[in-house]
Amino acid sequence: MRIATTKTKVVSILVCLGLIILLSACSMFRDPKNPPAALVEFKPTIEVKTVWTYSGGSAGDFVFTPVYVGNSVYAASTNGKVVRIDNATGHEVWRIDTDQTLTAGVGADGSTIAVVADKGILMAYDLDGKLKWQMQTSSEILSAPAIGDGLVVVRSIDNHIAAYDEETGQRKWVIERTLPTLILRSAIGLVISDHNVYVGLPGGKLIAVALASGSVRWEAVVGEPKGATELERVADVSGFPVIFGGDVCASAYQGKVSCFDVKTGVTRWGKSLSTDMGVSVDERFVFAVDEKGTVNAFSRSAGLSEWKNDKLAYRKLSTPISFGQAVLVGDYKGYIHFLSREDGTLAARVSTDGDAIVSTPIIAGPNVVFQTKQGEIVALAID
Repeated sequence: MRIATTKTKVVSILVCLGLIILLSACSMFRDPKNPPAALVEFKPTIEVKTVWTYSGGSAGDFVFTPVYVGNSVYAASTNGKVVRIDNATGHEVWRIDTDQTLTAGVGADGSTIAVVADKGILMAYDLDGKLKWQMQTSSEILSAPAIGDGLVVVRSIDNHIAAYDEETGQRKWVIERTLPTLILRSAIGLVISDHNVYVGLPGGKLIAVALASGSVRWEAVVGEPKGATELERVADVSGFPVIFGGDVCASAYQGKVSCFDVKTGVTRWGKSLSTDMGVSVDERFVFAVDEKGTVNAFSRSAGLSEWKNDKLAYRKLSTPISFGQAVLVGDYKGYIHFLSREDGTLAARVSTDGDAIVSTPIIAGPNVVFQTKQGEIVALAID
């Protein structure tokens, strides 16, 4: 994990914590005091099938999350390539070269895909890979754009949230939020639902913004800065907010896992847990991985602890995802671990290309899709 030091609204220094101070959440570095847990042998109780694999480009220093729309998986890499993959076969439908250094994954809806490049360039393409428009935003963008209600919405690292017309690229509105002194250099996501965009922010806030006007409907606290030093007060929202039914749930570094009423922002429940990854939500549970690598399951209704699994401690786990009868997480060696949804016991394990999985996995119809740092994209199904 990396940190940014800010002055007023301008990001002035972007460095890894390992260059200035030690922080246990610096997730891409080995901690000699807390070595990764060795993989234990177990009898698989779930049969997993690899549906397809695709070799894409490296993520470099960025996080690339794929997206699923209309029976296709869209993915990107830092070398500027964007690819459309048939979800049934894994065959490449098309590949384009943006001639840019990309810095985040793909946003998509039924007619547009969007990607971002260094220095904050935002590009929109149609589903055949033809460029619609290109715009310059206020600063670098580390998380995939969100598309909905005719708008492409992005949050840049200077904490500006901006919406652009999906067809023309005209900017419709912008929100400027003050940055804390120290922030994690991470891909805090945003999600669109029911004419609102839900945005996680540095400093631990989650906001709901009306897409039509850019007005903030409500603001909630996921992580509250505490402590005597600026480092101790880092409490950024992590990963993507997740909407399920009437809830929107999110997590924060040195903060909480919390669920809120999606319409009002009123807190349903919150549990102390520090993570630099996001959450997964299903009908019964909210899943989160803490900074020690323990996978936690909370009841969605009340936030009660249902189970924990610490067998993957310090393996630098990805955001978990609920998929059928299992909860899946990737690790720093490219293994994908299947845990029983009901009690958290290890149920299956699949290897990929051996490189870290740090992006959020996605559900793609009958498949679940992971993308590694080296660029292997793998679709799995449970038989």
